[in-house]
Amino acid sequence: MTRPLTGLLLGLLILTAGCATPPSDPAARAEFEATNDPLEPMNRQIFDFNQFLDRILLKPVAQGYRAVVPEIGRNAIRHFLDNLGEPVVLANDLLQGDLTRANLTAGRFLMNSTFGAAGLADLATDAGAAPQSGDFGQTLYTWGFEDGPYLVLPVFGPSDVRDAIGLGVDDEMDPFGWLAFVHGYSGITYGRWALWGIDERSRLIDTLDELQRTSVDFYAQMRSLWRQHRASVLRKGAPGPMPGLDTLYRDPAAAPTQTLTKFEPSAALSR
Repeated sequence: MTRPLTGLLLGLLILTAGCATPPSDPAARAEFEATNDPLEPMNRQIFDFNQFLDRILLKPVAQGYRAVVPEIGRNAIRHFLDNLGEPVVLANDLLQGDLTRANLTAGRFLMNSTFGAAGLADLATDAGAAPQSGDFGQTLYTWGFEDGPYLVLPVFGPSDVRDAIGLGVDDEMDPFGWLAFVHGYSGITYGRWALWGIDERSRLIDTLDELQRTSVDFYAQMRSLWRQHRASVLRKGAPGPMPGLDTLYRDPAAAPTQTLTKFEPSAALSR
């Protein structure tokens, strides 16, 4: 049985399949890859809708959340939500054949779920096991699939065809989502993602305000920044969601790669 998010993304896949073919000329190919936005009129309409929704709902809620919940509480909530996502990261690490990252992710989940009070504390990072990037869009990239045209998804924001498919597959792989769905508690899953979105938006209030204030074309600027950031994530140089947009101007190919070592929970706890 397909859940609502997956059905929406499959519909978008059918809509956008075969939209763009890369040109053969090197200069034209470089420009194409920088934007790859044949659906720009539709994307701009969705972007405007997302901006309207953000202006009347998401940003005010995020501002209230930041005002009411102290930083230590917001960090605990983020750690908890990130920990719930670790099984999906682990699955993608394994699908990519990256056993070193899989070992780190499994160790992080085990440590934070137990000694970290169900993930409210990120003891694994403190012990030297940094969060790993791992989503099915990244897995498809590792397997050699092209990204497809740029997409702006309703509510979810910047993406492309490959990552939209990946988002749907990650949703299906999420064991906690399935547990809630099977037992009739899908509302918990929706609440979880809503809380994640509010927390993420609260962390980007000042940065996005400044970016919007200084951008001649906010849509094009966001498209450029997202593509730079995503290129770095695909090369496993910058795990996690868009952290600080001001750090995304540098060449993604030059992003530092984490030095990975085998994670031993017993050794980490002794530090």
